[in-house]
This record gives sequence, C-alpha cells and structure tokens, in this order.
Amino acid sequence: MRLQGWASPGRFEVQVRGRQGRGWMFKINHAVLHVFDFVSCVNVFSEDELDLTNKNVKSYVMRIARHALGGMDNRRGEFFPDSGFAAELSAYFNGERDLVDLSVQVAQFMSDELGRMENPSSCDLLVVDFEDQEKPPAMPPLADDATEEEIAAATAAAEAAAYNARSEHYFGLLLLESKPAFMHEVGRGEDGATRNNIERHHAILPNPSQKITSFALVNARTMAVQFVDKPRQIAGEERWLIPDGLLQCSNEASSKELFDTTMGLVEEVAEEFGVNSAVAMGRAKAYLAENADDSDEVPFDEFVDEVFDDEGPRRRFEQAAADEQLGDRVHMERDVAKRVSRNHKIVTDTGIVLTFPAEYSHNTELIEFKSAPNGLIQIELKNIGSIENR
Repeated sequence: MRLQGWASPGRFEVQVRGRQGRGWMFKINHAVLHVFDFVSCVNVFSEDELDLTNKNVKSYVMRIARHALGGMDNRRGEFFPDSGFAAELSAYFNGERDLVDLSVQVAQFMSDELGRMENPSSCDLLVVDFEDQEKPPAMPPLADDATEEEIAAATAAAEAAAYNARSEHYFGLLLLESKPAFMHEVGRGEDGATRNNIERHHAILPNPSQKITSFALVNARTMAVQFVDKPRQIAGEERWLIPDGLLQCSNEASSKELFDTTMGLVEEVAEEFGVNSAVAMGRAKAYLAENADDSDEVPFDEFVDEVFDDEGPRRRFEQAAADEQLGDRVHMERDVAKRVSRNHKIVTDTGIVLTFPAEYSHNTELIEFKSAPNGLIQIELKNIGSIENR
C-alpha cells in the first residue's frame, strides 16, 4: 500500500556511556540507507539493510542516532488520529511490516517531495531501528564490616535493577545532507606515470558529531515523536516536510526553547518587581536541575514558590506563563534540564564574568548578593579554600 500524502542474572557490570548522559546501553538493531542524488537526478533505493557487522558502519550509525536522540533542539509531537505514517509504523513495531519495505516507502515520499524544490540538495536517508536503555540505580554503599548475606543481598538487588532497567525502542529516519569536499585521486598521466591529483567530491556524509538538521525519532512504547526540521519551499509553498508531510503530527516547542522562554519570563518578572534577577534565575535553574529526575514535566506552582519569595512576582509569573500558553506545567526533557541548568553565568557592567553551580543560589554561606544603599549590587564569595588560575 502506498501512503498517500502520509493524509541474565550474572555478574553485575556497569557500562559507561558517552558525554550525552543518556542510558547505559545503546543498541542498533537494523539500518537502511537510501541515496537521493539530485545532481545526476538518480535516486538509489537500497534493497537490503546496512551490514552492521562492519565496525565502521555500525559505529557511524550508532553515533549519528545517539547524537540525534540527545539533542537539546529536538521538538516534540504527537501523531494526529488519521496519520497514515503512524498506522504503518505501528504495523512495523508489531512485526507486520519489513523495515526495508517501509523505508523504501519513506524514501519514495521524501525524494518526491524534495525533488519538487527549486534547488534540492543531494542527501542520504538513514532509517534505523535502535534501543536506548536507562542506567540502573547504582549499587548502594556497604559498610566495611558488611556480612556475606548483606553483600549478596545488595548484589542481587543491583543485578535485578540492571536487568529490569527500562529499554526504550526507537524508529529513526535522518536526512544526511551531502557535503562537497576535496580528496586525493590516484591515477596515471598520458605517459603512464603515476599521477596524484586533487578532485572535488560531492557525496561526503556528515561527520557523526555534526548536527543533523532534519530527522525524526519515534518511541515504540509511547509513540511520542521527537524531530528537528526546517521550513522548505516545496512547489512554491512553505512546508515542514517531516512533521506535516511525512509524519502528520503536531509541532511543539523543544525543551531548549521552553527553557529559554521560562528563563526569560523569570528575568522579566524579577526586574519588574525589583528582585535580583541573578538570584531568581539561579534559583530557577537550581530547581530544574534538582527535580530533573522526578518527571519530564515542571509544575509552575512549585517552581515559582522556589524562585520568588513574595506573592506579587509569583502571580505575575503565572500570568506571564499563561500568556505564553505554557499551561500549568511545562514539558522539559530530563537530560536537557540537567545540561542547561547545571551552572549559572553572570556578567557585570564592570566586565567581571562569574560562573557558579546553580544550586549555590540557595546557599548564602557560599555566595551572597546584596543591594547597597546607593542602589548598586554587591556580590560576596565566601568560604573559599583555594583559588586556581585558568
């Protein structure tokens, strides 16, 4: 069917993951690559999966998928009830569809739509099935005189936590835009002598650490969508190809955008009511960082109680949040909240730059902001044992 418009218990071991801070195990199950060459007007749709026994191939696909999953700019979406893609994807997750066949349908749709642009860029479509497993709780500390029974019980609990750690299953599709690059070419001259030359190659895949500008990831358990895309002029009309054309899902702000909006409101309200904005924003970041593990949603009633001491700025913030249509709670990915809330940076009008952990905003034994009688601000750093020049 063509989609129309897409209308063991054993020894306990811990595997350390990369700096993205996500789960403890990342696994690529299947992957397919399709080629869209709009220079030669030849598209090559693969009839087989990528060979993941090749370490270079597997490493590239894994790094691309992991980098996309950990992005702070990932927007969120929910499938519309009549989404044709959601139905086809559910069939795949239920074992009723073949990955290659489904990926070819996706490739056909994407290539047709991109081909209707005035100057489409050549790219490859990577379709990947992967899993990301959450890191289990750490083994609790044991006393030096712990008995064998206590050690065995703690080990068994840690093994059970590792075994039961939730593994999230994802379907991903990523547009890898080709980049021109220079490369050497070995050949022979007219006299048969070996001649090395420099040629321009137009089909270089992006570096695995490079940001991918268009992709979508769908969680098999929740059918929640993450995506990054940009408006394109397709047949004279501006469209979001991935959420509107392919997935048919809503287009909601990313966690980073929500964070920036929330921090902007905190600063505006603080300045309006004469509250030290550095303290207010530090408290806001500290709350997000401390509560990032509890839920992906931030309740604003608890949030404002931590940020502002008085009722006036609290009510003003709640009204400003309602005006921005943030609702009573704001969805923010835990990884994003931790990464953007860990530290707070301020710059004074005298040129001094100060960066400190956000949770220090609550601790006047370490840093304190005071308002002087002349209206200026004093910052006092306390209980410093040593200073290191950097």
